[in-house]
Amino acid sequence: MVTLDLIRQDLQKNLQIDQSVHYVDVRADTLEEALADAAVQLDTRQSVLEYEILERGSLGFMGLAKTPFKIRAYENRALASKKHKHKSDNIVISDDEFLEEQKSLAKDGYFFVHYFENNIALKVGLPIGGGNGVTAKEIQDAIDHPSVESIDEHKIKQLAKNGTNNQYEVIGTIAHDPGSDAVFSIDISEDEMEAVIRASPSTGSGADISPDKIIKTLKIQGVLEGYDTALLMQFVDSPVYNTPTVIARGRKPIDGRDAYIAYNFETDHSKLRIKEAEDGSVNFKELNLIQNVVKGQPLAQKIPHEQGKNGQSLYGRYLDAKNGKDIKMPLGKNVAVDSDGVTIIAEANGQVLLVADKINVEPIMQIDGDVSIKTGNITFLGTVVVKGNVEDGYDITASGNIEIAGTVGKSKIVAEGDIVVSLGINGRDEGYIRAGKSLWAKFIQNVQVDVEENIIVTDGIINSNVTANKKIIVQGKRAAIIGGHIFATEEIHAKTLGSSAGGSETIVEVGFDPKAKRRLDELTDRQAVLVKELDELELNIQTFENQRKVRKSLSPDKEKVYEELITRKGEITSESATISKEIQEIQEHLRSLKVVGKVSISGTVYGGTKVFIRDVKDDVRVEVKSVTFYYENNLVRRGKYEALDESGIKKAPDGYTAD
Repeated sequence: MVTLDLIRQDLQKNLQIDQSVHYVDVRADTLEEALADAAVQLDTRQSVLEYEILERGSLGFMGLAKTPFKIRAYENRALASKKHKHKSDNIVISDDEFLEEQKSLAKDGYFFVHYFENNIALKVGLPIGGGNGVTAKEIQDAIDHPSVESIDEHKIKQLAKNGTNNQYEVIGTIAHDPGSDAVFSIDISEDEMEAVIRASPSTGSGADISPDKIIKTLKIQGVLEGYDTALLMQFVDSPVYNTPTVIARGRKPIDGRDAYIAYNFETDHSKLRIKEAEDGSVNFKELNLIQNVVKGQPLAQKIPHEQGKNGQSLYGRYLDAKNGKDIKMPLGKNVAVDSDGVTIIAEANGQVLLVADKINVEPIMQIDGDVSIKTGNITFLGTVVVKGNVEDGYDITASGNIEIAGTVGKSKIVAEGDIVVSLGINGRDEGYIRAGKSLWAKFIQNVQVDVEENIIVTDGIINSNVTANKKIIVQGKRAAIIGGHIFATEEIHAKTLGSSAGGSETIVEVGFDPKAKRRLDELTDRQAVLVKELDELELNIQTFENQRKVRKSLSPDKEKVYEELITRKGEITSESATISKEIQEIQEHLRSLKVVGKVSISGTVYGGTKVFIRDVKDDVRVEVKSVTFYYENNLVRRGKYEALDESGIKKAPDGYTAD
């Protein structure tokens, strides 16, 4: 069962794990930028992200009608689980370590052999995971130049084993014919952003195109350093002849990202889903529509805008980038900015909402109609106001007040504050009402009620079990208490008590702690059950002992039963002693209470009604009128009716009430 304490415990955990968010919602112009932003927010690598596209973006037409991508990015579930598993052992696992563990596809080693001027050059890449490495023989077999002069076999073996760290190493020499070398030309695009090579292969004893030759040619043509050499080296490793190939690119300007808000709650209510139980079943009364938060809980983070990164052409011409735009913090009601200047936190318990692009925490939840299948059960860290009825089978639990403009049916209504039910309660023998403060209602019928302070009713209380730790006041034209069991620590006031037609027994009790009295009754009932069971046990034990005296022994089966009876007797004796001690403590507590209690009836008390004051009973056999029952000299006395002193009674609930 969902309780407010459980909700508080769950939400408080968010404060402790806020630095390790499980997912973030990100907007960006492209999917790649969104993933990069998510990786920064989740403090992980982009390669270990999982994501779903919430809104697919578009570049528009010539920059018009452009829409951003919106994604929900998660840290890889296996990595998150592994980090969580090791956290309790103070073991830190990095994303790099995880990636190494997760590489399920083995990659073989590789090598390239080329001929640069007079040298035979070798590049070796080592295998990954369980892949196969290259062998010296494979390398030697690949050397097919027609004019080989020397080969360092020992060095080949070393490089095959250890790799060349992405560099070319000299492993031999050739007789070089420069006239047969591969030839190439490099063109720079009009926008100075791409260098394109066109090459023809070597012939005979010619050499391949070395990276030094390409770099020297680029410098001669005015290309400055700073470009990425990956494309150049890719061409050197696997040259493409007779086809234009890009070997260098300028650095494009990157506009700075605008600031945006990363929300820690669902801003689209259509995406809130019904909760499933562990067995997969769904309770459609639990619609999960309310996002409760606690004071101090982080609600969102402002991701700051970024400065643009200027670009540079291959000739060194600078290309300006735009800086990202800043935004205001979307602060609504009951939220504030944390000390870090970017985190928005709740300043109160309640429901977090995004209204007109501002974050609000509403300590009051208003249901404009009925609590029904449309709303599901309501569990809220604040005050709940219902403009309609609470239908049968639907419950409300709130940490503040609950105010219901209509009626309450066969429901469970629990508030830590006050409860107001304008048109009354009919629980149909299954309803339950509990208030941490007081309860106001037009009538109470066929329901169990527990209230820490006062109960104020206008029409009547009918066939209900009602408990108040202060006063029960029934005031109005009818103001009747008919049937049921009514407890109050201080006073009970009504116009009519009992019924002229008889029917259900009416019992009222005052002058004691109702909870302690209820516990005392439970213990007394349990003690009676134990005494009866103990009497039966002792009779059975005595029977077995008599059989043992006559026959000198018992059969194995009977011996086992006898031992079980002895064990059970010990358990009952121990439990009975514990109960007796608690009964004594409660009785002492009840005797120490300073409140004596009284029952005042302005109209008629009908015969058959029972009035208890401090466990002393007055059994009303003949109706009496305008009377106050009070306690004196260990007896219940009857005196002249004493009107209610309303000076200490609240006229309305604390805090908010509906108009």
